[in-house]
Amino acid sequence: MSRRIKRTTSPGDRAKGRDKGRDRDRAGDRGKSGSAQRSRKPDERKSGDRKSGERKSGDRPFAHRAAGKPPRFAEPRRDRQERAEPAMSKTAAAEQPLPTKVQTVVVTADENGMRVDRFLEARFPGLSFSHIQRIVRKGELRVNGKRADSKDRLEEGQSVRIPPLRLDTPKTAGALSEAEAKTLQALKDMTLYEDDDVLVLNKPAGLAVQGGSGMTRHVDQMLEVMRDAKGQKPRLVHRLDRETSGCLLVAKTRFAATHLTGAFRHRSARKIYWALVAGVPKPKQGRISTYLAKEESEEDSIMRIAEHGDEGASHAVTYYAVVETSATKLAWVSLKPVTGRTHQLRAHMAHIDHAIVGDPKYFNKENWQLPGGLQNRLHLLARRIVIPHPRGGVIDATAPLPPHMLQSWNLLGLEADRFDPIENAPEE
Repeated sequence: MSRRIKRTTSPGDRAKGRDKGRDRDRAGDRGKSGSAQRSRKPDERKSGDRKSGERKSGDRPFAHRAAGKPPRFAEPRRDRQERAEPAMSKTAAAEQPLPTKVQTVVVTADENGMRVDRFLEARFPGLSFSHIQRIVRKGELRVNGKRADSKDRLEEGQSVRIPPLRLDTPKTAGALSEAEAKTLQALKDMTLYEDDDVLVLNKPAGLAVQGGSGMTRHVDQMLEVMRDAKGQKPRLVHRLDRETSGCLLVAKTRFAATHLTGAFRHRSARKIYWALVAGVPKPKQGRISTYLAKEESEEDSIMRIAEHGDEGASHAVTYYAVVETSATKLAWVSLKPVTGRTHQLRAHMAHIDHAIVGDPKYFNKENWQLPGGLQNRLHLLARRIVIPHPRGGVIDATAPLPPHMLQSWNLLGLEADRFDPIENAPEE
């Protein structure tokens, strides 16, 4: 029988009683089947809904942090915003022509903090990942006169030298090969949410988001089959590690790419991850705040815990909450990253001595035996993403447990439809 955490209701919350019923109905959708939540389109509203453009002043996907002592996370979730009428037409986002000769552009305030590769993707839709990597690798792109890496962050006011660019050859309608048709079907099978601007995929574990040395199949390459007659294809707005499964957001238009990358940059996106970790964290709800820096070796690179002021060190903040345990051996933990550093969740859980099960880079527990029946694969799922839609309202998608994690949940008797207390964790 499903167990839930009992929660008291304050006088100020009684008016929200009608919302809780809808929340309980949604719990079934987020249970063992893991079905995604999808926002209603504007024309699907009932006559009783509030008028277009109106929003409740208190509507937020997550609760705000209260002053003083941080609250316990297990508070009733507020009702989600619904999609509003489109705020602007697609034609409002004018296409910027590709430069046919060397040009220099200045980084704007909205582009401050954007990675070099995402800056090019946003400015020049249709550029392939391989083309971006090639001009960066050859040193054809310069920032303030110096070579730059694709992962470098840009700052407002910097000058960027951009060489002549070209789009890949557009595909004509109906020209998909048998292999491309299979790829398109695979993308459809992964789709959790889709509209004219946005695509949310349920990325399977083991599939890379972008290519690397010897990588022949990855999400960015698969999206080539969705390239339109103008040569533009859907573009990534964030990444997931190769062995992490779950919600991956893709922009189908330049307009959407600009707004969604801005939402990530300004931390308007809310992401929730599920993980199975070794041992049971104490306290069962908490905040991890460290600096992380990349440490490279001949074979591999990892993110290490660093000190403020260390070269390449970035501040990283993660909230965690234990949802359920399997004795004292394992714990199902829900995670909410405030920042989005490389391997942040994996490094943070290892830092507090509760590494994620199956993590080949960060699992550091000596003489620890994997319980029988569990697969030695990374038990980390990008469970849910909530982000403002470029045309109003919110996108709210939920991914199911991948097969290896579902197997572990079943073997350990964990109930996937339990209330997730991390949803109301602070946002800072």
